[in-house]
Amino acid sequence: MKHLEETPWFICDENDTNYCAYVDTDSNYFNAEPLLNYLYPKLSEMDDNERDNKLEKVALAYQDIITDHYDILAKECFNTPKHRLEMKTEAVIRSAYFRAPRRYAQWITKQEGIKKEVLDVKGLEYKKSNFPKVFGNFFKDALEDVLKGTPQNEIDKRILDFKKKILHDMPIEQLGNPTGVKTLNKYIERKPVGGEAFTIIRKGAPAAVRATIKYNDLIKYWKLDKKYSTIVQGDKVKWIYMKKNPYNIEALAYLDFDMPDKIRDFLNRFADKEKVFETILLNKLEGFYSDLGWRLTTNPYVNQFFI
Repeated sequence: MKHLEETPWFICDENDTNYCAYVDTDSNYFNAEPLLNYLYPKLSEMDDNERDNKLEKVALAYQDIITDHYDILAKECFNTPKHRLEMKTEAVIRSAYFRAPRRYAQWITKQEGIKKEVLDVKGLEYKKSNFPKVFGNFFKDALEDVLKGTPQNEIDKRILDFKKKILHDMPIEQLGNPTGVKTLNKYIERKPVGGEAFTIIRKGAPAAVRATIKYNDLIKYWKLDKKYSTIVQGDKVKWIYMKKNPYNIEALAYLDFDMPDKIRDFLNRFADKEKVFETILLNKLEGFYSDLGWRLTTNPYVNQFFI
């Protein structure tokens, strides 16, 4: 292991391996484990708190070394005696997951000298407003488990248990994709006439829009529109995929705060909860597993995931 006094621009070993894990604007994230193992041969025998303290101590020392070398950089590379570059240790991170630029999660145990235990997440899909909260909470818990070293087989089992809960116990109101209805009328080709039940929808209509129009049609067809509101442009709704049903509806939207019992019963009978699990959560988990070098398809529960 070379010292930063010799190579101040990056942490490297004798083979010039770069241990910079991630760069974002003026922030740099380094894998400090090789350096710590070099400085503290008995690092593996220390508990987590002691390792965190050692890491912070080293980081504070090396930030000063790097800052001092900026003097050399300024003079030799930019021909100026002064600069405003300064390194600062922002956080001690016990483990992290980097998905893509500005899409990551890190388990912070110290921040600017203050001890804490916090999962800091930026840009991951489950944080988006159109990701159902119940799925987002599960993904967050799974992510935290991984960062804290939970074995894969335990996470596999939790995924299976969660799927069973979705299929059999989860209230239908929690399973829909949340979205706003921004355009509605432009996709209506022709409204029902002469006893017809459903609107003719123009090609290219987004799934949420199609699901919304079908909901409004059902409300009127079942003569519920005098008691319950139809969905209008600007409303916040949820929508869900449907299994084969008497009305050949592929997806149906709903207002979870104003849902007729007849709509709820229809959803409970025909909502495609299997497809909900696969499209909202499972494909995200497969990408997550792949990033970790895990294979979801080789765990002992794979047949139960895909039945």
